Parts: sequence; structure tokens; C-alpha cells
Amino acid sequence: MIKQEWKNKTVVTGFILLGFGNRPELDSLLFLMFLSIYIVTITGNTFIIVLMVANRHLHTPMYFFLGNLACLEICYSSTILPKMLLSYLGGDRSISVNRCFTQYYFFGCLAAAECYLLAVMSYDRYLAVCKPLHYPSRMNGKLCLQLGAASWISGFLSNSILTFLISDLDFCGPNEIEHFFCDSFPIIKLSCSDTHVAGLVTSVVAGVCSLPPFLLTFSSYLCIIITVMRIPSASGRKKAFSTCSSHLIVVILFYWSILTVYVLPHHDTQISPNKVFSVFYTILTPLVNPLIYSLRNKEVKEALRKQ
Repeated sequence: MIKQEWKNKTVVTGFILLGFGNRPELDSLLFLMFLSIYIVTITGNTFIIVLMVANRHLHTPMYFFLGNLACLEICYSSTILPKMLLSYLGGDRSISVNRCFTQYYFFGCLAAAECYLLAVMSYDRYLAVCKPLHYPSRMNGKLCLQLGAASWISGFLSNSILTFLISDLDFCGPNEIEHFFCDSFPIIKLSCSDTHVAGLVTSVVAGVCSLPPFLLTFSSYLCIIITVMRIPSASGRKKAFSTCSSHLIVVILFYWSILTVYVLPHHDTQISPNKVFSVFYTILTPLVNPLIYSLRNKEVKEALRKQ
């Protein structure tokens, strides 16, 4: 994993993902747990996509974005979980430098795209609840395609420069990444180069990808809550808020876990809180999205009954 070069300089050719600690007796249990999560995640999100495409009653902006979210969650999970499963199955936790940077690139791109897509979905719910008369004309098919494409493209473009900067760093050892996947700060921590620029760009990119979408989402739901509270009847308020409650649960889970990871200080324990909370936004959020939307959404349940 580390080779000696002619200038008495060691160069890392691969990393070791420490995961959740060196506990071989737990490998089988963790493998079965994460395998079950991965199967349910892929099955559930694929089912949502198929249902959205097959049922013409769900060919609406809300479900168009939901289909995009389900597709994104499949890609998101497949970036991290297969490598984890192989490491627990065979005991090999090594990953080459190129594969590590590739994993980080797609993880960062998809995480940013999810932030933008959740913001777009909150804007869609804002128009539906606060501007119902203008909703059909404003949220037309062309705008839906543009917003969906912008979410994906913005996510992939935003992480390209950062991945290039990190991959251009020198790694001389040690080569053990204190995480279960290749993330920016654990990788930068191992570099023997000057990491000031890479760390600064990481913070800027993280802020650009998360803060504006979060503020848009927050302001959208603030307007939605104000509008709903003005509805005179309790049944009317319940009906209006039910159209966005599922999305609100997903947003709270996603941003709560991300903010927790970056607010909590680093702990040098074998299983740090940051690592545990990372499980929420990388593994559990893609798992619960189809469950939340299918169990809490009347239109989805009605579409299931008609199949």
C-alpha cells in the first residue's frame, strides 16, 4: 500500500478504510445488516421509480421530482455500500487511491445534488400550497425538466474542482482513513502536502452546496406553515399540510444528520459520533425515503391499489 521512491520519499498507493473498528467478530453481523439495508434501499427506490412511470395519475411535478430523488438514492447507496459489503465479507479493507478519489467524487456530487433536489421539491410544495392557482402554469413540464437537470448538473460540477485539488495532494503515510468511506476531511488529514487551499475550498464548496438549498427549503416551509395556519378549518389545514409532510420528514432527517456531523467536534474514539451520524445521511436516508413516501402518501397507496 506504501512504496518507497528514489528520493527517500514514501508514496501511498492505497488506503485502508477503518470502518467501525477492528472487530472481526462483528463483521458477519455488520455484513448482514448492511446487505439487508442495501437490498431494501435498491428495491424500494426502484419500486418508486417503476410506480411513477407506470401510473399516469402520478405524472405530476411532485412525483417527477420524487422519481429523480429515488434514482439519486440508488446511485448514492451504490457509491458506498458495495465496497463496505466486500470489506466485511472478505476482510479486505484496502482501497486504491484512484478508487478512493472516484468514490469521493461521486459521493460528493450526489450529496450536493440531493441538497439541490430537496430544495427544488420544497419550492414545488411552496407553489402548490401557497400559490395553488398559479401552480399549473408555473410548474410546467419544461420547468420541471430544467430544475431536475439543474440539480444533477450543479451537484456534479460543484465537486469536480474539489476532487481535483484533493487528488493532487501528496500522501506519504499513514494510509488509514478513519471512516467507512472516502470523505474529504479524513483524506485531507492524511496528506503530507500543504492542505490549506484544499481545506478552504472544501469548506467553501460545502457551504455553497448546502447553505443556499437549506435556506430556500427553510423559507419555503416557513411560508407553507404560515399559509396553512391561515386556513380556517382544521380539516383544511390537515389536508394542506399532508401534501408536504413526507418531504419535510426527509429534509429534517437529511439536514439534521449532516449538520450534526459538522457541528460535533472530532472524537478519537474507535467509533466516533461523527462516523455514526454519517450513517444517517449516507445509508439510512436512502433507505427511509421510499418507506416514508409510500406509507405516508395517499396518492401512492391509491396507485398501489389500482395496480
